[in-house]
Amino acid sequence: MNSTRLSVPPRSRNSLDWGVVLFFGAFHAIALILAPVCFSWAALGIMLLLHWLFGSIGICLGYHRLLSHRSFRVPRWLEYGFATIGALAMQGGPIFWVGGHRKHHAFTEDPQQDPYSAKRGFWWSHIMWILKPQADSFEFARYSKFAPDLAKQAYYRWLDRYFILMQVPLALVLYALGGWSFVIYGVFVRSVLLWHSTWFVNSATHCWGYRNFDADDNARNLWWVSLVTYGEGWHNNHHTFPGSAQTGWHWWEIDVTWQTIRLFKHLGLATKVKMIPRAKP
Repeated sequence: MNSTRLSVPPRSRNSLDWGVVLFFGAFHAIALILAPVCFSWAALGIMLLLHWLFGSIGICLGYHRLLSHRSFRVPRWLEYGFATIGALAMQGGPIFWVGGHRKHHAFTEDPQQDPYSAKRGFWWSHIMWILKPQADSFEFARYSKFAPDLAKQAYYRWLDRYFILMQVPLALVLYALGGWSFVIYGVFVRSVLLWHSTWFVNSATHCWGYRNFDADDNARNLWWVSLVTYGEGWHNNHHTFPGSAQTGWHWWEIDVTWQTIRLFKHLGLATKVKMIPRAKP
């Protein structure tokens, strides 16, 4: 999986992009400083609800399993709905996210080709790949080559360009519902926690955990990452069967997002759903 980065022209491969550093730093600072001041149980509930909605439905189901891997099909209107929810997670537009993720699978852990290769260290794969300019990963003309099916659609290009501005109407709705506490928790605290939840898939699950399958890469299964990412932490399973809509292999490898996909299948809205074979390869 990947996360967001502001579109800033790259400078040097080894220098920090200070505009991006300030952006993420400001969000972290606001979350840390104002969360205790603005706390309410209702605001915490809003944060948890949006963490699930944007994380599980938007990123895991929409950006990842539907758009990146096409592990199932839904009507176009519903696909756009999932993509819009994913854009609200503020982890980049769909073309950026999908392009980067497909490249990650094509060149897993290659220090040069994989955008967030764990072979460059935990912190590189967790966050530094976002803070340091990389033209191959952050210039539209380059990352869109890995997502041509999305790049040719005007709505996805629009989401790719304006996903950050979508936080403005979200903040206005939250303010109308519960004032500044809802804004702090629904935008800032939620963003920070969801960012790190997603980043742990890039970093932690390529460093620690167990393996059900003898895959060619170092992807591993890590229960606590699956807990905060709604099933994405069963990463060895996913890298072995990237086209599968489910990630859990054993009964106890709980995959919340898969249960949602099953619900859409039961409703007749999800078709051509791919699953992990029940016999080990």
